[in-house]
Amino acid sequence: MKRRIFLRNLAGLGAATTLISPALAATPADGVGQVKGKVQSSGSGVAGVVVSDGYTVAVTDKKGNYSLPLHSDAEFVFISIPAGHAIPSEKGLARFYQPLKKGQAQTADFNLQKNPLDDTRHALIIWADTQMVKDQDAETLVKVSAPDTAALIQSLGNIPTHGITVGDLVHDRFDLFDDYARAVEVTGIPFFQAIGNHDMDYTARTDDQSQSKYKSLFGPSYYSFNRGKIHYVVLDDVFFLGKGHNYIGYITENQLQWLEQDLKHVAAGSTVIVSLHIPTNTNAADREQKPENPGGTVSNREHLYSLLKPFKVHIMSGHTHWNEKWEKDNIMEHNHGTVCGAWWREQAVAADGTPNGYAVYEINGNDVTWYYKSTGKSAEHQMTLYKPGRSTTKPEAVVANIWNWDGQWKVEWAEDGMPKGAMEQIRCQDPVVVESYPKNMHVMSDHFFAAVPSAHAKEIQVKATDRFGKVYQETIRLV
Repeated sequence: MKRRIFLRNLAGLGAATTLISPALAATPADGVGQVKGKVQSSGSGVAGVVVSDGYTVAVTDKKGNYSLPLHSDAEFVFISIPAGHAIPSEKGLARFYQPLKKGQAQTADFNLQKNPLDDTRHALIIWADTQMVKDQDAETLVKVSAPDTAALIQSLGNIPTHGITVGDLVHDRFDLFDDYARAVEVTGIPFFQAIGNHDMDYTARTDDQSQSKYKSLFGPSYYSFNRGKIHYVVLDDVFFLGKGHNYIGYITENQLQWLEQDLKHVAAGSTVIVSLHIPTNTNAADREQKPENPGGTVSNREHLYSLLKPFKVHIMSGHTHWNEKWEKDNIMEHNHGTVCGAWWREQAVAADGTPNGYAVYEINGNDVTWYYKSTGKSAEHQMTLYKPGRSTTKPEAVVANIWNWDGQWKVEWAEDGMPKGAMEQIRCQDPVVVESYPKNMHVMSDHFFAAVPSAHAKEIQVKATDRFGKVYQETIRLV
């Protein structure tokens, strides 16, 4: 089957192509228990590069050399790609790691290339839940979603751009990992991945073993890298309970210990972007008036937040198939609408009415701006308006679904050209979802706004201004 051949070939090539050297030769017996090597660029050692086996962190010396005591459970040695260097990749898949041979001392060298562009200004694409269930879904991802992303990237101009998929690359169909890889290649940029609950093998007996297939294709399930002034961290927060499809949102002690070491090499006050699958927190329990779902948020999130206190933090998550933002203290979490919407249904919206799509982050120094890009729509498309009678929450009102809303947006309306002021924020279910999807998929969301028109109104205009001052407008005719 062609899709299997594609990733098998990539795995076979491994780090042997492009930018990473595959040197993993056994060294003399007196070196057993260590992995060592050199990080270089254009024949010269690169100093200050953070290298890890997932348990211990080391830093290259002025000649680019490093040495790590090898943990008995370590599966990879990987580098935290330094700013100013291109992201090593094979057909779009980031290759910043090398597999380890257990019980052997090894040498692992990494070759980098300088980025010809200044990456202080760069862009980030977040795909959440590509989550292909059927072959038709894979076809849509490769032929519709990926080309749409590629076109958006071209519109950004000549700036370094990379992507991160925050989990559920597939929906329990491991043969479709191949189509995910093909879609990444179509975008034309390097992509990193976070593992999701549908990327795990539920026939395994432990959480560790459930990740074997994913790791064989995409490498370690937690790691870091740098671009410009931003430090990026990717974590695995899906913990398989060893039976059925049962899992919880949880970050293991191994990861927290590794992260604590990793962050020691990041300047306090700088911006850190953390990507993972299950959101660390949402407001869903309050909206739905239900207990918090242990598989829907991260149970030990406060320990993660504690490690992140010295930094300005953006958390990127998926999993929910809705769009939500929250802010507290130094942290803002972006829980993203999904590439697949509600599992590739023809209505092409997620459970809160957010269109199938992805997020675009433009970064300059430590400053981050963003918007949501609906697949097949202009970047200006940021809301859906519904006529009176469509919403069961407020049937007398025109209702606006402004899916990328956060607390710093301003939403106003006008009737037949006459300004009416701020719209009323309401907690609501999206009418398309209510009308078309099974009841168990209906979710309450806070990004809805209502205005009651007069009896003689002909059209309603809605103006939404985001936190960056960007204005989006839509009009709906009532007669």
